[in-house]
Amino acid sequence: MLSNGKIFPKQMLKINRDKYILVLCSIFLLWSILLAIEPHNRADWALENVLVLLFVLGLGLTYKKYPLSKLSYTLIFIFLMLHEIGSHYTYSQVPYDEWSTKLFGQSINSMLGLERNHYDRLIHFAYGLLLSYPIREIFILKSQVTGFWSYFFPLDLTMSTSLLYELIEWGAATIFAGELGMAYLGTQGDIWDAHKDMALASLGALITMLLLALKVNLRVKQA
Repeated sequence: MLSNGKIFPKQMLKINRDKYILVLCSIFLLWSILLAIEPHNRADWALENVLVLLFVLGLGLTYKKYPLSKLSYTLIFIFLMLHEIGSHYTYSQVPYDEWSTKLFGQSINSMLGLERNHYDRLIHFAYGLLLSYPIREIFILKSQVTGFWSYFFPLDLTMSTSLLYELIEWGAATIFAGELGMAYLGTQGDIWDAHKDMALASLGALITMLLLALKVNLRVKQA
């Protein structure tokens, strides 16, 4: 298992892994229940959470066989928490501008000169940034890859699954069509939406892998 002693506070590292995962699961379950109450579009909320359900079931079934670090489970937890916000409001209507205006007196879009709702772009970037690390752990546990390939394969899989998700989105939009299809697709009129989403996921994964490689190399030089 990968060490994350220099990333987590010592108090957190003392917590039993099973208990720590139970805490994360409890918080996520409560969060999911709260955001399941009166979502903006019930059908879209259900559709958005199909893959989440399958993903969580997969994690549960492989928990003993492929035990990840607490850092990996924390990164997965953060990503799923962010996703549930998007599924509650639908990704194209998450009111982050209203929240920033109430908190800081100015909207994020106006500060950055943006026009569309970019919460979906944030989540695609977070997908690569947050989940490439757990993916790398799985590669190391399963295939025992090292060196360059331990960074390339996670990046490659992140890009591949990002592409697969865009195909799933396209298929769902075609099958369901109408308001539900457009809500799930969430292009907001941008014909390059899928390309930008995949690029952001790839960028997020690339950043994580580069930072991790830099950290490992510095540790080797200091040894």
